[in-house]
Amino acid sequence: MRRIVAFLIFALLTVPSNAFPEKNEYQVVGKVLRHDGKPFPRVFSEVYLHGAVTPFRSQTLSGPDGRFHFKKIPPGTYTLVVAVHHAGELSKTIEVGPSFADSKGRVTADLVFAESRPVERDRTVSTAELSVPERARQEFIKARQCLAQRDIKGAVERLKKAVEMAPQFTTAWNELGTISYQTRQFQQAETYFREALKQDPVSYPPLVNLGGTLLSLNKLEEALPFNLAAVKAKPSDALAHSQLGQNYFFLGQAEHAETHLKQAKALDPSHFSHPQIILIEIYIRTKRLSAAVAEMEEFIKLHPDSDWTPKVRKLLETIRADLSAQP
Repeated sequence: MRRIVAFLIFALLTVPSNAFPEKNEYQVVGKVLRHDGKPFPRVFSEVYLHGAVTPFRSQTLSGPDGRFHFKKIPPGTYTLVVAVHHAGELSKTIEVGPSFADSKGRVTADLVFAESRPVERDRTVSTAELSVPERARQEFIKARQCLAQRDIKGAVERLKKAVEMAPQFTTAWNELGTISYQTRQFQQAETYFREALKQDPVSYPPLVNLGGTLLSLNKLEEALPFNLAAVKAKPSDALAHSQLGQNYFFLGQAEHAETHLKQAKALDPSHFSHPQIILIEIYIRTKRLSAAVAEMEEFIKLHPDSDWTPKVRKLLETIRADLSAQP
């Protein structure tokens, strides 16, 4: 049982869980809604679809009824993000695959703004970014277009041109770091994220991304200040809480780890960092087997197409047998 859990935790930091059946392309459809289930009046929202563990970016506009539509999306794990003027930004993890698609290959994912919690919006532009010349911005736009076509090489070439023209272009440095991280070039990713923060020390994306990269490089003590700073800067970000929870866990602080992993789940239960996996280990170590079972059941329900699911199901069967054998 512990060997299975150890494998899952190792995979969490080293192997992207993105092995969905490669048979079709799908459509991602949904609505951008207010807390009352109605669309925002007279608003055309920007909706973004980002690859969570592989390089990909696409964007579209919602219609006046709040509906949006992405076509020809390969199976995988994605982050869906919407920006609404005067309301803020909202994001959630979605999985595109056979278990979530209807007979027409459509995966439905609505984005509903909650009334009770204000949504943070990271739209502050640094003075350095404002000085980026138009030629560099055009290279960045072309890089995003390459990512929409899954042309990773072309995207990297465009981004490198952008930062050559404008070394202060924090967003481009961060994009280079993200691509490097998602293609498992962790040391290169660290270099890019550090450069992004050098150009803009208060920029949030490279801050949280550097925290995750240092975790993947097993630089646990070095990662902790960045992950703490990320949670402080953006407490509504599931990624920040999940990374801080992982950081605490591997530093042997299980109680703090559990707190932040639970918060990550509360913010985004399906989050691509899979906070359930480490919670399973915590509950097994502390002999809270019923809680471990609940986490495994949740993981299987949320990620039926994941290549990790058979391993989690096997572990679940083992623990259930142990529980049945107890007097």
